[in-house]
Amino acid sequence: MLSKERFNEIMQAESNLVGCELESLMALEGEKRQHVLTEAMAYSLLAGGKRIRPILTRAFCRACGGDDGLAMPFACALEMIHNFSLIHDDLPCMDDDELRRGRPTNHVVFGEDIAVLAGDGLLNMAFETALKNARTPAHITVEALKILAECTGVYGMLGGQVIDLQSEGKSVDMDTLLTMHRLKTGALIRAAALMGCTVAGASAQQICGAEAYAKGIGLTFQIIDDILDVTSSTEELGKPVGSDAENQKTTFVTLLGVEEARRQAQMHTEAAVEALQAFGGDEFLETLAYSLLNRKK
Repeated sequence: MLSKERFNEIMQAESNLVGCELESLMALEGEKRQHVLTEAMAYSLLAGGKRIRPILTRAFCRACGGDDGLAMPFACALEMIHNFSLIHDDLPCMDDDELRRGRPTNHVVFGEDIAVLAGDGLLNMAFETALKNARTPAHITVEALKILAECTGVYGMLGGQVIDLQSEGKSVDMDTLLTMHRLKTGALIRAAALMGCTVAGASAQQICGAEAYAKGIGLTFQIIDDILDVTSSTEELGKPVGSDAENQKTTFVTLLGVEEARRQAQMHTEAAVEALQAFGGDEFLETLAYSLLNRKK
């Protein structure tokens, strides 16, 4: 494993690289008549955040011996889709949240109508960004975007969101909960890993390892989210806590309790790290997995 200091250095450097690329892409967008739309898109896209998904795309490309620069357009596309999902997730018709990353959510600032369009704009811009990439061979771009589209759509993130909405106020069993989060949270993490592998021309063994790693950290991420929703504060998280209980949602904590949920998160993290043997081990990805397990926000 990497030292905490070295890991944080790499994460900050990677986050800065992705952030600069996103700023550059947004600077190219928008004419005067559409300015409010591009402003709303940039408001959420450039608000920071962990940037875990694009960092994963680049990391898996490196782990497979590829050029992480070639993975950058796909990393940026994924971050656009992630932010599109957050904008829509915060809407009054969905989770009705007024705080994200420590500041007012998109619809609070720009209104619901522009927020909906901002989310739509980021979804569309994601595919534009990847398709405008001239450095990557066309067949690789097509394969990567196929992964991204599948992980975003009805049988991916959007499908998970539907299960989440329809489960509010109902008693949900563990199988349904796992399916929901495998799609809602895990699908984009899976896309991050697999797109990085695709750009690098990974072996079948590496792709299987990436799938297993993504599944493990995806579940860990969601379990820790559920734990923080009952143990942390709005100031620490930069978003409202207690919203799961308020929306009558079944979570890993309501089904398992905090201690058993932590044990399950530990188990999924260890499975993710074990999967890195397909790459001969990877210190950065191993440390990232444990950082998600131990995160406080």
